[in-house]
Amino acid sequence: MEAYTDFAGVYDIFMDETPYEAWAEVVDAAIKRYMVRDDVKDELLLQEQNSVLDLGCGTGTLTELLAAKGYDMIGIDCSQEMLQRAIEKRACSGSDILYLQQDMREFELYGTVGAVVSVCDSLNYLLTEEDLLSTFRLVENYLYPGGVFLFDFNTVYKYETVIGDATIAENREECSFIWENYYHPEEEINEYDLTVFVKSQKQEERDGREEDCFRRFQETHFQRGYRLRQMKELLKKAGLIWMEAVDADTRQEVTPQSGRIMVIAVKNRKPE
Repeated sequence: MEAYTDFAGVYDIFMDETPYEAWAEVVDAAIKRYMVRDDVKDELLLQEQNSVLDLGCGTGTLTELLAAKGYDMIGIDCSQEMLQRAIEKRACSGSDILYLQQDMREFELYGTVGAVVSVCDSLNYLLTEEDLLSTFRLVENYLYPGGVFLFDFNTVYKYETVIGDATIAENREECSFIWENYYHPEEEINEYDLTVFVKSQKQEERDGREEDCFRRFQETHFQRGYRLRQMKELLKKAGLIWMEAVDADTRQEVTPQSGRIMVIAVKNRKPE
């Protein structure tokens, strides 16, 4: 079953506690710290250096925050429904974000960008190292020399120990969900079946009382856990230079119990 179709309509409701503002600050600081900007006067090259690609942008919340910081933003996602929400946000904010519906394993740009970001475990939807390597090679190809690649990923430990085979439920005024996890240790893949109930506008009369009606839909998602050493090896194969990794939740040193890790790599300024 295709992911992020019906769920796109309620995604932001369930993600309202996600620290997007903090992530935007981290991204901004990483770009300013690690990006090597050439002293060029060409307007097109200056624009490329200031461009940031949000890979797996979803509904565009982080994309909008980075646009507000002055970056020329591009957002790529494979879900048409998620992008539609992002486009609606763009219409409200008046931002000049370019959104493209593309598969991150095969994405294409018209030029280079100064930075690529991919957060909220978007890369965990790539279920093989081959797919990750293909994506990393495209990132390297489209990064401006000296550009920054920042991404996060959920670890094997998180799927295996923290959420694997767990059931999570949440009840809101407008909608509710049941999230059932099934971890497959051989493939290190986490399957989660999502059942969502969304309040509709119409009501039914029962026993002389009007009751709310809810629409029910289901989606199935698959994510693979990865290890830090795998990411280091794949980035090296793609020609990217490893800079640092931190625990994405604590911003401290990575430990064996880190559930989400944030990685920063850069593209070499000069061809080897």
